[in-house]
Amino acid sequence: MGPAQPPRLFDRIRECLRLKHYSYRTEQQYLHWIRRYILFHDKRHPKEMGADEVRGFLNDLTVARNVSAATQNQALAALLFLYKHVLQQELPWLDNIERAKQPQRLPLVLSQSETRAVLAQLDGVYGLIGNLLYGSGLRLMECLRLRVQDLDFEYLQILVRHGKGGKDRVTMLPRVVVPQLKAHLEVVKERHRRALQAGYGGVELPEAVAVLVSCSGAERGSALGGQAPASHLRGFGAAADEEGDAARRD
Repeated sequence: MGPAQPPRLFDRIRECLRLKHYSYRTEQQYLHWIRRYILFHDKRHPKEMGADEVRGFLNDLTVARNVSAATQNQALAALLFLYKHVLQQELPWLDNIERAKQPQRLPLVLSQSETRAVLAQLDGVYGLIGNLLYGSGLRLMECLRLRVQDLDFEYLQILVRHGKGGKDRVTMLPRVVVPQLKAHLEVVKERHRRALQAGYGGVELPEAVAVLVSCSGAERGSALGGQAPASHLRGFGAAADEEGDAARRD
């Protein structure tokens, strides 16, 4: 066997982001901007580029693409992460790149009657999500990732796991959504029962995502200690295989 091939650039970026516990959405955005940066400069390796190339890319976003200041700053943050944490280049010009100034705007706050009118337009699961977001202060992905074990109906509390910055916190559970939420849980319970009968029913394990992505389908059982049948990993395994294929294509 020959010497092991060094990991590709985008594999290194993913690994570094996950070791530092960046959110999945931040990971996707950083990969997007780094890819655009490389393509903008005719697929040159970032090691061969420097301050002029970074400024040229950011100026093109503002002048030709007419992006907002927040978008330009997000692209800059991705490039700073690439050079400082992935390529580990201590370059003085990194700190001299100016960030776009965001205009100061007064926040637009809906009145209680306006908020009720908006929420009244939502029904079913979307209505439940809207009321949870408004009543508990959850972020969108925090709400969508809630599990039954995170709900405390007796104390009317919600335990938010792995929130922004990888931190856990407790927030309120609005009393008004409790009946609808319990009814929704019965629907989910029945759906889960049918999934188990069909050989599915696996769940995402946040701390094991990096392991599952890097394993083949046959290896996932051993990666999880051999305790879960392969059939129970099909639902998440398909998504993990797609992610792994995308990583290899990069």
